[in-house]
Amino acid sequence: MRILVVEDDAAMARLLRRALASEGYAVDLAGTGPDGLWAATENDYDVVVLDAMIPAPNGFEVARQLRERSRWAPILMLTARADVADRVRGLDSGADDYLTKPFALDELFARVRALVRRGAVPRPAVMRVGDLELDPGSRRVERDGTPVELTSKEFALLAELMRHPGQVLSRSHLIDHVWDSAYDGASNVVEVHVRRLREKVDRPFGRESIRTSRGAGYLVVDDAADADSAGDATAAGSDGSAR
Repeated sequence: MRILVVEDDAAMARLLRRALASEGYAVDLAGTGPDGLWAATENDYDVVVLDAMIPAPNGFEVARQLRERSRWAPILMLTARADVADRVRGLDSGADDYLTKPFALDELFARVRALVRRGAVPRPAVMRVGDLELDPGSRRVERDGTPVELTSKEFALLAELMRHPGQVLSRSHLIDHVWDSAYDGASNVVEVHVRRLREKVDRPFGRESIRTSRGAGYLVVDDAADADSAGDATAAGSDGSAR
């Protein structure tokens, strides 16, 4: 297992390297934000141990940029600040776990093992489908840069659809993941909320990204990409060759 430690305090970096190496990990070190970004972008790591207050860009920004670059190695963020706001900021930036200094090495090892088990699966801090963007941390939705106001349930429904772009989600799946056990499954609440979503995120922008798969469920797609593909196909069919 290979770990990247991004820590600007040389003594702390050496301590972490020795401790993690004693557990059998191969450990690389970086001391600044740019060096950490480069290393984590160019190499595949099983875990990134990232200090929050490294020289700019700081750890929060490094985590955010790594996720934007689709680098999914689990991130354990370290900080000497125990403020709840800092922990929230770190997790919303794309970190998977948070450890406050000073810490026990046994706890560090346990958290690293848990992150290794999780693996480098895609989990973007901000979800995007075409020009539609949803930020779970700030509860922000934008379409082509324009803010879209949603209710909490509309937001939850759109988030679930955007977690599975291009995939048909059944009505029962959406009920299980968006509504609680008190929901009356006989009502048409899913259909009502899908219709409201279309009125807010599709129609004002001339889009048709929230689709119905008749008898199967609902999905969200990049309708601009679909339009481009259709246009290419039409052009190819008109004279036998794509333009």
